Amino acid sequence: MFKTYLRLLGFAKPIQQYAIPYFVYSLLYALFNSCTFLLIIPILNTMFDSDYAFRTVNELPPLELNSEYLTTLFNYAYTQLFAEFRIENVLILLAGIAVASSFLSNLFRYLGAWTVEKLRTRTLQRIRNEMFTRVMDMHAGYFSDQRKGDIISKITSDVNVVQFCITNTLQVAFREPFLILFYLIMMVGISWELSLFSLFYLPVVALLIGSIVKRLRHPALTNQQRMGELVSALDESLAGIKVIKSYNAAGYIKRKFYDLNADLSRITLSMARRQQLASPMSEFLGITAVGVMLVFGGALVVKGSLDPGGFIAFIAMFSQITRPVRTFIDQFANINQGIAAGERIFSIIDTRSEIEDKQGAIELQGLKESIEFRDVHFTYDGSREVIDGASFEIRRGQTVALVGPSGGGKSTLSELIPRFYDPTAGDILIDGVSLRDYCQESLRAHLSVVSQDTVLFNDTIEGNIAIGKPDATHEEIVRAARIANADEFIRETPDGYATNIGDRGAKLSGGQRQRLSIARAILKNPDILILDEATSALDTESEKLVQEALNKLLVGRTSLVIAHRLSTIHNADRIVVVDHGRIAEQGTHAELMARGGIYAKLIEMQSFE
Repeated sequence: MFKTYLRLLGFAKPIQQYAIPYFVYSLLYALFNSCTFLLIIPILNTMFDSDYAFRTVNELPPLELNSEYLTTLFNYAYTQLFAEFRIENVLILLAGIAVASSFLSNLFRYLGAWTVEKLRTRTLQRIRNEMFTRVMDMHAGYFSDQRKGDIISKITSDVNVVQFCITNTLQVAFREPFLILFYLIMMVGISWELSLFSLFYLPVVALLIGSIVKRLRHPALTNQQRMGELVSALDESLAGIKVIKSYNAAGYIKRKFYDLNADLSRITLSMARRQQLASPMSEFLGITAVGVMLVFGGALVVKGSLDPGGFIAFIAMFSQITRPVRTFIDQFANINQGIAAGERIFSIIDTRSEIEDKQGAIELQGLKESIEFRDVHFTYDGSREVIDGASFEIRRGQTVALVGPSGGGKSTLSELIPRFYDPTAGDILIDGVSLRDYCQESLRAHLSVVSQDTVLFNDTIEGNIAIGKPDATHEEIVRAARIANADEFIRETPDGYATNIGDRGAKLSGGQRQRLSIARAILKNPDILILDEATSALDTESEKLVQEALNKLLVGRTSLVIAHRLSTIHNADRIVVVDHGRIAEQGTHAELMARGGIYAKLIEMQSFE
């Protein structure tokens, strides 16, 4: 727990840039704030003490921690400002000191709050940047095991909890302790007997409120987990809204969301009940203590060991000291919750990323000879084996097609080339060098993937095409769109290439989205091209346009093509048949047809002539 806390503080570096000014502001705020209450003594003595007599003081008195020092200091100030004693002048001076003290107190309070706000904002910025960077650098396999909503929750709500954990550190370290310290010093100066009672009483308040705070950590962690589940359910519902409506499943989805929301509300109310109990409890205990002090302090006033002004000032300060004590404990609760959220955040930050694989990696300069699969095996999380000893070669400039029954492992094989996953056993070589030895960014700079599940972003058409080459000119983008048979429909959109296509390209048809994806690949001009059933979800007209664009894209490139419709790949240089994770057969279309094996049966099933 403490280790997590120290790691969280690391996001506040350089913390001294904020801690030193905050230390000074907190010290001065506490000093002037407590002095404001001390002014009650001379005000009351001047106005209501019939025995009050002004005493001229011409020299600055030495510092002492008692009420007499304050009176002497006030008399010194009055002597320097006024020639004769008048009660009106005394009240004017006291009012001026009170206003000035309050102004300085609130000025330094503001400066301290502004310092904390800068620390909070910069810390929040660093945490979010770090988390988003780590998420973007994760291996693709990481996202197969994680709910997207939970990741979003960690970057948003968990980060908000953590930021207060860090910023409250300064308040716990400086502001509240200084207030408590100055109040105690001045209370001791007024009456050590009453102060002794306070020193016994305040730990009781701290223990009672602390017992409430201690119970908050587990619900806080559960609350953050439930929030992740709720965001995940919301994300899935919005992404699948058409499926939900087409199956009349809105009722089921609503009930699922309601149940999650009810559980989250229950936990939130449980936490709020404990948090809200702290303030009324401390206030009740404070009033109870004041009642006891009225009796005990009143007796001291009657005996003459405490003047009435000092007694009222003491009561006022004691009623105030419970506030910083309560705040101090509340801030510990926030720190406690922040540490719980920090543990969830570090579950992302501590996950091995692709960046960590780059050390000592080779820069891929381009494909010169071949891509070779050597006895490749792959399993998801050590369970069912998806790829079982696959071996084949893609020579430079060749088009190799992967075919076979659904679920046989074709897409998984293609995803091993860009290293979305790494083989469990065996190896994949480019020009005789293992993929693991290449820098991933340089590897991916030389390849493009066009799949049936086209991913577009809520941006302009031009922005989506240029995502693989941000520095491309408008003319280059238009040229790529023309090759992809996309320029014509783009010009028919309201703003042409500047048209926003909505979330995931919702404003476009499937064929239009696919042609933008192809234009993106053409603009990048990759050495290696992976086509994963790029036309399987399209109607006949769209498929024809997309296939024409793909044929242009394939020219002169090293390509791995996964095809459901076998009519699109009969001209491939080599066809590899994948069945249950194994390479069942491979060869040209003619060779495989002559063999009469799995491929020939698939062709027959599709009535290919």
